[in-house]
Amino acid sequence: MSAPLFDLSGRVAIVTGTSRGLGQQFARALANAGTDLVLTSRTRESLAQFEAEIKSLGRRALPLALDVRDLQSIERMAAEAEQAYGHIDILVNNAGMNIRKPALDVTWDDWNAILETNLRGSFFVAQAVARRMIPRGYGRIVNIGSVTSVNGYAGLAPYGASRGGIKQLTMSLADDWGKHGVTVNCLAPGWFRTEQNKVMYEDQDWVGYLTDRIPLKRPGQPGDLDSAVVFLASESSRYITGQTLLVDGGISTGAVRALPKRS
Repeated sequence: MSAPLFDLSGRVAIVTGTSRGLGQQFARALANAGTDLVLTSRTRESLAQFEAEIKSLGRRALPLALDVRDLQSIERMAAEAEQAYGHIDILVNNAGMNIRKPALDVTWDDWNAILETNLRGSFFVAQAVARRMIPRGYGRIVNIGSVTSVNGYAGLAPYGASRGGIKQLTMSLADDWGKHGVTVNCLAPGWFRTEQNKVMYEDQDWVGYLTDRIPLKRPGQPGDLDSAVVFLASESSRYITGQTLLVDGGISTGAVRALPKRS
């Protein structure tokens, strides 16, 4: 495999939701591959430390405020990014949220908050950025999904609905924009410890149960996603669009806890 197929030098990427967690990991991986970055969060102040880290890698970094539940905020972010760099080559549509509750306890407002952030927000960010990619005939959009894009889990009804929607949205946008040289794919992480779910990882019984269900016998580590996001953002994936790439240690195979041995 030729190294230039993974070289992102000269490219500009927007990564949404980079104040913490996997968003920072995606941005860091792209920076190490040569990309200049647009970093976003609801407040620019929360990006200061990470902005300095990206610049220490020798890359440019532009921090911008973005609320994906506000259309004007989305349009303003995309316009400022284009004005600063002159072009946008890559979008990693990462901003998201979750509220864990049994289905009977989910409120109307819970549902709206999750779907408006994860699904509606992802669509309108992609739309705003694609409008700037299409005239240039080039773009790589990576929507961040989840293993819940393909599997259902109790307590995650609205979240799973939003991530399942991301998978379907990815296929539709790929069909819409492929003729313009814009690929759209979904990167779907499995079980990774993040700020959103760290309380679950404090339960060692749960971690043991989870590990038993993962064929590779461990939860994901942030670095496990680096090569996948670079692959989908680079020329190495130029003939791939509308696909969902699961990086989940194999849990989506449906593995279950082994039965105890009989005496």
